[in-house]
Parts: sequence; C-alpha cells; structure tokens
Amino acid sequence: MPNLKSPLLVGGASERRDFLGQVDAMAATTVEACYQCGKCSGGCPLSFAMDYQPRQVMRLIQLGLAEEALASRTIWVCATCFTCTARCPRDIDIASVMDALRVLARRRRIQPGDGNVVVFHRSFLNSVRRYGRSHELGLLLGYKLGTLRLTEDLVLGARMLAKGKLSILPETAKGRAEIAAIFAEAARGEGADVGSAGPRAAGAGSPTAEAGKAGEAGERP
Repeated sequence: MPNLKSPLLVGGASERRDFLGQVDAMAATTVEACYQCGKCSGGCPLSFAMDYQPRQVMRLIQLGLAEEALASRTIWVCATCFTCTARCPRDIDIASVMDALRVLARRRRIQPGDGNVVVFHRSFLNSVRRYGRSHELGLLLGYKLGTLRLTEDLVLGARMLAKGKLSILPETAKGRAEIAAIFAEAARGEGADVGSAGPRAAGAGSPTAEAGKAGEAGERP
C-alpha cells in the first residue's frame, strides 16, 4: 500500500492547484471539501483490490499529486457504483471524480497498470456503440480474444448459458443514431477513438453514461 504520510509534492503550487481545479470542473464537484472521514473507503465493495483507497485518492488530488493519482490502479478498479457518492457527508461526487481521473489519464496517455483493463473497456464500448447497450456474451468473447485468456471460466460460462443468464443473440436499443452521435462527439473531444481506447467509464456525464441513458429508452428484456 503506498504511503501518503510523506508525499513527494510534484511541480509548483500553481500546478497543483490547476490539477485540483481541473478535476473539480470535470466532475462538477468540490474535492477540497473532503475531510478524510473514510466513509467512501469503508463502503467501497472493491477497496480490497485497490492500491489507494478512495479517500486516499481524494487526498492525492487535494495535494496536487497528478502523476500518482492518474497512474493508480484504483481509478480503473472503480465500478462507478456510486456507493461512495451516496455515503459522502460532504456531498462530493466521488464516482464522477474517478471518471474524471480516467479521462485525464487517457488524455495524458497514462496506461493502466493492468493492460487487460484497456481490453475490457474497448470491448464494452464497442458493444454499446454497436447495439446501444451491452451484449454480455459478445463483451466476454471480445475480452477473451483480446487477452488470450481463452480457457478461464469455461465451466462458469457454460452454466450461465444453460440457465439463460447469457443471451446468444444481442438485443438492440432504440436511439442508436443518438448513441452514435455521442460516441462521435466524445471522439472529437478526446482526440481519440473511444471504442478503441476506452477513455471514459460509466460515470456521470461521460459518453458511456449518456449512451446508457439513451439505452434506457430502448427495449428491455
């Protein structure tokens, strides 16, 4: 676990403030309001897999430690379940902060420590762009082919198919033209193909979040 007791501050005071202000603006929240109560970390269902706990990521941003925050495993492990946001007594939208950090990491071409993260995001976003919603079996196949982890979870996958938990054929959502426009706009804004790089996850205001909203208008099983 990284030690935050004696952080090595990077750059000057102005640079640190710029990073904090940039994250605040992108997430539409106020990270500096965090007083390190730890409720976000205590309620996070994935904290066991993180290098920095959510409260520690907030502190990194407050200190202006952009490199440490953007290179952390935590921002990619985050499932954007919004438990931290709901629990925060300071009304900080922590899930959207994680989303903003992922965007900044992609903009600065900082690769996640686990390359499989990029493969998963690419497979997920390609599925949403193609069908307007996630096709679980297609997402799984894309991930397996991209990582070459072909033999893992075969028994579990077969059981899920047998119980009807995985649909063989994808279902398409209404409003696919609108979803395509969201992806096109995101690609122009980020200067990259969101389907191939997966710069943003499903946090508030992200392309995939907006695609999800559009998908909500479509048919559900």
